[in-house]
Amino acid sequence: MPLGVTLHHELELLVGTGYSPVEALRAATALPALWFGLDDRGRIAPGLRTDLLLVDGDPTTDISATRNRRRVWIGGEQV
Repeated sequence: MPLGVTLHHELELLVGTGYSPVEALRAATALPALWFGLDDRGRIAPGLRTDLLLVDGDPTTDISATRNRRRVWIGGEQV
């Protein structure tokens, strides 16, 4: 199974346990970067590693919107 396929389900499970969609997104991005000392990721800012998922919808209000992928960038390169 490709890396990251289960992440969408995991985000939905977090929301199902009481996390807000924003808290679930932070739990999958900024917080692990902070915990593991990865200073170049977990945020969108100039000079940082750019891994980005563009989706249809608003995952901050409906976490299932992360399943509606439009574009993906890894290390600043669109894939």
